[in-house]
Amino acid sequence: MAFLPICKEDMKKRGWDELDFVFVCGDAYVDHPSFGHAIISRIIEDYGFRIGIIPQPDWRDSKSITVLGRPRIAFLVSSGNLDSMVAHYTSFKKPRSQDYYSPGMKRGKRPNRATIVYCNLIRKEYGDIPIIIGGIEASLRRFAHYDYWSDKVRASILIDSSADLLIYGMGEKPLFEILPRLKKGENIKEIRNVQGTCYVAKDIQHLEGKDFIIIDSYEKVKEDKVAYARAFAIQYREQNPYTGKIIVQPHKNLYVVQNPPAKPLTVEEMDYVYSLPYERNYHPIYEKEGGIKALEEVKFSIVSHRGCFGGCNFCALHFHQGRIIQKRSPKSILEEVKKLTKLPDFKGYIHDVGGPTANFRNPACSLQLERGACKNRQCLFPQPCKNLEVDHGEYFELLEKIRKIKGVKKVFIRSGIRYDYLLLDKNYRKFLEKLCMHHISGQLKIAPEHISNNVLKYMGKPPKEVYEKFVKEYFDTNKKLNKKQFIIPYLMSGHPGTKLEDAIELAVFLKRNGFVPEQVQDFYPTPGTVSTTMYYTELDPFTLEKVYVPKTLKEKMMQRALLHFNNPKNYDLVYEALKIAKREDLIGYGKDCLIPPKPKDGGNKSVSKDNRRKKDSARNKK
Repeated sequence: MAFLPICKEDMKKRGWDELDFVFVCGDAYVDHPSFGHAIISRIIEDYGFRIGIIPQPDWRDSKSITVLGRPRIAFLVSSGNLDSMVAHYTSFKKPRSQDYYSPGMKRGKRPNRATIVYCNLIRKEYGDIPIIIGGIEASLRRFAHYDYWSDKVRASILIDSSADLLIYGMGEKPLFEILPRLKKGENIKEIRNVQGTCYVAKDIQHLEGKDFIIIDSYEKVKEDKVAYARAFAIQYREQNPYTGKIIVQPHKNLYVVQNPPAKPLTVEEMDYVYSLPYERNYHPIYEKEGGIKALEEVKFSIVSHRGCFGGCNFCALHFHQGRIIQKRSPKSILEEVKKLTKLPDFKGYIHDVGGPTANFRNPACSLQLERGACKNRQCLFPQPCKNLEVDHGEYFELLEKIRKIKGVKKVFIRSGIRYDYLLLDKNYRKFLEKLCMHHISGQLKIAPEHISNNVLKYMGKPPKEVYEKFVKEYFDTNKKLNKKQFIIPYLMSGHPGTKLEDAIELAVFLKRNGFVPEQVQDFYPTPGTVSTTMYYTELDPFTLEKVYVPKTLKEKMMQRALLHFNNPKNYDLVYEALKIAKREDLIGYGKDCLIPPKPKDGGNKSVSKDNRRKKDSARNKK
């Protein structure tokens, strides 16, 4: 099956003089099921509509939006697989040097706030034509939201984009209802009752008799942080496809209306989505520019399921994929693996089989399929729910079947193991042994994020003791198997609730364990997370209790530097942090000391020579 049209010449080859839909996307065109525009466009095509794609139009020229002509039904708009601001800037608001979703990793191929900009281009050229927006950027900005990059609360993206309909979440389920209605001639502007969608209304009389909640207005939450926190808590608790209420947020003289989330995809629907005729490659036009880097990691990976009941506060999955696991059948997955083995550049390695969390193969409990996830508690935090159903049998059986397919040499797991969930399995040693034996390439990446229980509480992560138990079991298992494999923990600095004392506690932990992290993720306040609400309001949105937040650039830099305390460039920041925290006991040559004393002349040239040679060489060798 050919790539979808990206120009008039492509349309002519198909005998088309007009399209039903035009999809405008901030990413380069990659026809692979790990890219949202590929899934949505292939579904629309399969429903019998004519669709073309304008990938990364020139946002400085509105004519770039006209290369496929005026669509008969609507424009679809997405910023791409990432929020455009996250794609462009680091957590310290510095421009990124590369864009993995653009040809040759070149920057500047999409604008800031791409969804809004593209919609404005469409309105300039085509006036009141229907526009549907979706994807991660639209999904997480559907209400009034704190915008880290401008450091203010912005209105719903529906208002700023002037779009007619917003599909939030993964998008397929709403499309399954919307597309047949469009075939019957229904106007998009009148489709207001589909779960998983939002729209703007001039009044709310049409909601009379329905179960809805009016939350504080954009104007109110913009000025009042307590109101913002309260509004967020309601949004969070109502993200239930079975019991969630319609949410209304006034914006001046308009109303943003969110219908309840879409119901989970069935196994059959998931299988359908991943069975569509994807080219599994980037469009040939990018070959001369070096291709699309983002495809490399996922080209030989398998999405086995969606959703996550892990409940990490810094993660936006709750508002996008939801907490209910939606899975594909083993047959569907095995068929896709066989397709991968036939690709000319397949080397025998499946890079991943999983989802947001690899070992969440089924819903947390059977009740979730009847009434959704619980409104006022998490499945794993602060303690695992008594109704939690833990079983890794199906997942590891699936991995074993994949390993036996002709042409497959190794199956890796890279999408993350939730180690606290693994340890809850009564047969966890058996599965840990299989993991270490077959599915690790020398090192296992897991995400404790921190080791201070104070910080972990605000993150919604399990306590330090659980991580330490897993580490012990992991190394004991590898010793039993006569394997030398390591753990690479993902760590985060600057999360709400983290004080200098907590960052120092983590640094001492790293020193004692002889581990120097290669990378540390600074907390990034992106729309749609509990942690971002805490960052902005300095409140826990569910209790309204005060939360300490490291906000100054200096403190954030000190917290980060502490995790790389052995780097001579960080000496002054680490020294200052230890002085402020009154932890001068960690300045010296003791076994827990992070840095040596300052030389008498006040310089620190000797730090890189003496400290690294005398004190760090043994740890680095270890």
